[in-house]
Amino acid sequence: MAVEAEVLNELHRLRTRMPQLTGALAASVDGLVLAQDMPDVQPEGLAALTAAALGVGYRMVDLTARGEFCELLVRGAGGYVATYAAGPSAVLTLLADDRANVGRLHLEGRRSGAHIAELIAVHRSLPKDAPPRPTGAPTPLTAQGRSLGALPVRIPRQFRPQRGPELGG
Repeated sequence: MAVEAEVLNELHRLRTRMPQLTGALAASVDGLVLAQDMPDVQPEGLAALTAAALGVGYRMVDLTARGEFCELLVRGAGGYVATYAAGPSAVLTLLADDRANVGRLHLEGRRSGAHIAELIAVHRSLPKDAPPRPTGAPTPLTAQGRSLGALPVRIPRQFRPQRGPELGG
């Protein structure tokens, strides 16, 4: 069985275990859909946004020295969008309604992300424990300890009025 079919089966099982899920998507770190179970959302668009969010999340944890990226949770008025690492080459994004138990969402998302990582590792001979790494993600630090991929911080100079020539005579 192809890895995409196995990942799709995992997404179906996940949605069966957690009825508050309104969609599930597995995507590559480059934003390509691996498998999806999302009746009301365009999967290609969400896969691309997931890759972008992964890149931002990865840089945030890297820049703040919080270790490797694990997950990202966004809450909107109508529910949740949760993204979980699924090995070094994939991510899992789940959509849940606003009644979802966030603890259960994390439990199921982490479990499914790990299972998807195993499925992909078997088919592609990748280490399943490696964190996702967006293409071109920086890792080395400069001498100042700042990540090479981070933008420099510029603090604007304070405005100081210039003194003109003294009036008088």
